[in-house]
Amino acid sequence: MPSRRSIALFVAAFVSTIPLSATGLRAQTTVTSERPASFTLDNGLQVVVIPDHRTPVVTQMIWYKVGSADETPGKSGLAHFLEHLMFKGTAKHPAGEFSQTVLRVGGNENAFTSNDYTGYFQRVPREQLPTMMEFEADRMTGLILKDENVLPERDVVLEEFNMRVANNPDARLTEQIMAALYLNHPYGRPVIGWHQEIEKLDREDALAFYRRFYAPNNAILVIAGDVDVKDIRPLVEKNFGPIPAQKAIAEKRVRPQEPTPAAPRTVTLSDPRVEQPNLRRYYLVPSATTGAAGESQTLDVLAQLMGGGANSYLYRSLVIDKGLAISTGAGYQGTALDPSQFSIAVTPKPGVEFAQIEDAIDKVIADLAQNPARAEDLERVKTQLIAEAIYAQDNQATLARWYGGALTTGLSIDDIRSWPERIRAVTAEQVRAAAATWLDKKRSVTGYLIKDTAPKREEKRS
Repeated sequence: MPSRRSIALFVAAFVSTIPLSATGLRAQTTVTSERPASFTLDNGLQVVVIPDHRTPVVTQMIWYKVGSADETPGKSGLAHFLEHLMFKGTAKHPAGEFSQTVLRVGGNENAFTSNDYTGYFQRVPREQLPTMMEFEADRMTGLILKDENVLPERDVVLEEFNMRVANNPDARLTEQIMAALYLNHPYGRPVIGWHQEIEKLDREDALAFYRRFYAPNNAILVIAGDVDVKDIRPLVEKNFGPIPAQKAIAEKRVRPQEPTPAAPRTVTLSDPRVEQPNLRRYYLVPSATTGAAGESQTLDVLAQLMGGGANSYLYRSLVIDKGLAISTGAGYQGTALDPSQFSIAVTPKPGVEFAQIEDAIDKVIADLAQNPARAEDLERVKTQLIAEAIYAQDNQATLARWYGGALTTGLSIDDIRSWPERIRAVTAEQVRAAAATWLDKKRSVTGYLIKDTAPKREEKRS
């Protein structure tokens, strides 16, 4: 069974400073890889081909435009549960055959679920692509589920929940912050689901979800690697072309939307396993899909200014100048179909109160909201972001993730290719306005992770 993990698309702002001169990448303001080709089959399957001829390897990645935010209320975790079950086999290929074939040819595979999409990929020698495509097309409609393999897999998911969430105070805090940030929108539900709902999911739930959402007109097939589009099109037509479109799939996903936040919220999680207190603050902000032109890139730059390494504003203020914190970070998740999050994280030094940390954070934000960022700082963080985007192209799987994640959340190939250019165009005034508009405390949830020092109550037995 392949390991599963979430995929971070685009550039996170928790990263360290990249030691490059600002002028070294100034000319490289567009994505430098060969432009992807794109075509759509008659049944609605969108195909993106990203040529990369440096090594004789290919990555096949299929993205379904359905995630945890598309689940029916009361069925949380169903998208992720189905992801697990997609490895249970078909009439043509029994359970395990697909994964064993990938391993036998020296490849690797993975699967992932997010709020907005579910994906599966294989990275194999290029001559194995026809085999991988036949397997993937077969399980788009041919999945067979029986109680004897569904119920044990549900136990696996519950154990995953216990390991990754229930026994992880940091993850539990994130779960609670998201639930408080999204009062109405389904992004407030954890991707893995709520425990009491996961344990009730069954075969019928999984099959209904599968039949509703797994179809060519709700999918994007991304092929990256040592391939040419003239060879890929007939291969895709042969394997996916005969699969009929699902007529019930809506052209646009409609979800409950979040009202404008009216007041700041707080969450406190205490746990005896906490080794170091932690403060985290999330703001409700536009995504690349919902924001105005340039807004997402401005938030990328703002996050890097605040949290990108030892020269960032939070680190300078809280760690170096005031000596209040051990570490700081900031991040923005722009790849989302609906409004997303801008996050700040701080680990205080022992003995430092959360109130001191919050006061210092608020002063950094107030300064950014009132005064344009220094020109040299703005140039530095733009260079960092563009450099990371260029370096990431060395990995064909990363390229496939960029395009798949963007396309499944409403962006275009041109949006991805012009991202560095739009980062370069961000101005100090735009950053100031974004800090003033979006880092308004009314739009935030602040979470406190503290150690529970209360003595355990002894269980009374009669």
